[in-house]
Formats: sequence, structure tokens, C-alpha cells
Amino acid sequence: MANQINKHTLEIAPADDEVYSDMEALAEDLPDHSPRYILLSYPLTLPSGRLSVPYALLYYLPVTSNTEMRMLYAGAKELMRNTAEAGKVIEIADPEDLAQIEARLRGES
Repeated sequence: MANQINKHTLEIAPADDEVYSDMEALAEDLPDHSPRYILLSYPLTLPSGRLSVPYALLYYLPVTSNTEMRMLYAGAKELMRNTAEAGKVIEIADPEDLAQIEARLRGES
């Protein structure tokens, strides 16, 4: 589920009620010029064969975002992480970065 900040009320709220099951659909729905927070629960099979489901906050900050929105989202990033109790924050600037999300969750890049 993608979350956005209302710049008038400064409230962080869901951008929609969509729950995504694949990264391609999420990448297609991300806006071109507006940041978003995305809470991600992504199942991984570790090299030991054990299943892990890390809970992470994706911080989507496209380079085309205006300065006001960039500052607003940067200032609230840790609040969002702490409130959501996400174990990790992963910053992405382009929807195509979602293709490598599994490697980033594993700490490979």
C-alpha cells in the first residue's frame, strides 16, 4: 500500500486501498513527480532454506519531485519508519528500481 503526505494537513495517509502482489504493478502505479512511502512485506528464501519475510519501508523519491515535497517527505521518513515499525528503509528514485528489490532486501546491493 502506498502512502502519501497531505501537504495542507501534514497527515500521512494511504494514497489508495490497493495491495500489490507484484513489483511490476506497483512500479506502474507510482507517480512520476510525487514521493511516496510504501510498506513492503516480501517473502524471501534464505541460502539456508529458511523463509524470511522482512518488513521494510520503501521511500520513493523521484528526482523530478519539487523541493517542497522532497523536504516534507525527508522530514517525515523516520516518523513513518518508527510508526510502521519497519525494520529497514530502502530509498528508490525510479520505479524500475523495484526490479532489484529482492537483492536490496538481502543486502546484496
